[in-house]
Amino acid sequence: MTLEGKVALVTGSSQGIGQAIVLRLAQAGANVVINYRSHPAGAEATLAKIQAIGGSCYMAQCPKVQGHTIQADLGSVEAVRQLIAESIDHFGKLDILVNNAGIEKHAPFWEVTEADYDAVLNVNLKGGFFATQTFVQHLIQTQRSGKIINISSVHEDLPFPNFAAYCVSKGGMKMLTRNLAVELGSLGITINNVAPGAIETPINTQLLNHPEKLQALLNNIPLGRLGQPQDVASIVAFLASSEADYITGSTFFVDGGLLWNYQEQ
Repeated sequence: MTLEGKVALVTGSSQGIGQAIVLRLAQAGANVVINYRSHPAGAEATLAKIQAIGGSCYMAQCPKVQGHTIQADLGSVEAVRQLIAESIDHFGKLDILVNNAGIEKHAPFWEVTEADYDAVLNVNLKGGFFATQTFVQHLIQTQRSGKIINISSVHEDLPFPNFAAYCVSKGGMKMLTRNLAVELGSLGITINNVAPGAIETPINTQLLNHPEKLQALLNNIPLGRLGQPQDVASIVAFLASSEADYITGSTFFVDGGLLWNYQEQ
């Protein structure tokens, strides 16, 4: 599987799942754009890792890759459009869009503020919606096919008490994926969801530091462990490749079986 000659933008790629995805795409030969909102050190560290992959793998028949970092707030439509435009200006085109950026806010439903609701929906759904729209406009203008991969969550299907806005945003992403699979198919553009379960990333630091809650969660996971960011990155790389040309409108759960065995903690 190769992505040589392709250009990929991964939003929210300075750490965690996003960082793993951008590294995996780079390993497959893609030139990548690293996006961050408030973690420039992480973005630069990701870029350094990509450059290291290019240098060390070049003699081992691994294509030398390039990376570029861009700061953008995915909650702003103007910033999203500028991000896409700057990515195209830098590399001359975009072939792959991975909508990974996401945030969550913990609160009982009756205490959720409008500000917190807007913050979650703007980044998780609105940002992905308009990033996808701008990317599709680029593909139409250049008469090329492309790949869109949305990073959703098991909580597009699975209730998650005290995270109502987050669940709404992921449910919306699932329906956006299904709708656009129908609407964009004739253009040669595929779109799919990857829905991680419990992944060992910075967003789950509080859980990782609470042994009782962590063990209760692990008891619900048939494979008996947390996922790693690389588990998600591998299927994203597949969906971004030509090997997945006949797959669109689907959600792929990367959760160790959690969805089918979940009990609220």
